[in-house]
Amino acid sequence: MDAQLKRGLLDVCVLAAIKNEDSYGYKIIKDLKPYTELSESTLYTILKRLESADYLTVRTAEHEGRLRKYYHITQAGINRLEAFREEWKEVISIYKFVSQEEENE
Repeated sequence: MDAQLKRGLLDVCVLAAIKNEDSYGYKIIKDLKPYTELSESTLYTILKRLESADYLTVRTAEHEGRLRKYYHITQAGINRLEAFREEWKEVISIYKFVSQEEENE
């Protein structure tokens, strides 16, 4: 898969994982596991990028005697997810066209 396409898909996957509730790194990886394999190093790179883009905010809270970072989606992050859904309609249309061409060969 094209690296840029995969990067964009992983970004929206992470946003979708925290859309309904704040979450932390390990839980995000666990939540995405049925859909895609994501290493900790890749996740934290994505989280930093999303924070820089103002798609999420970070807060630190104590959990069982340790500090844990919790990630919260912002309105800009929600808007990005909505834009992705609209963009994806075009991608699906293109995929159907390409698949149809292969079926006719």
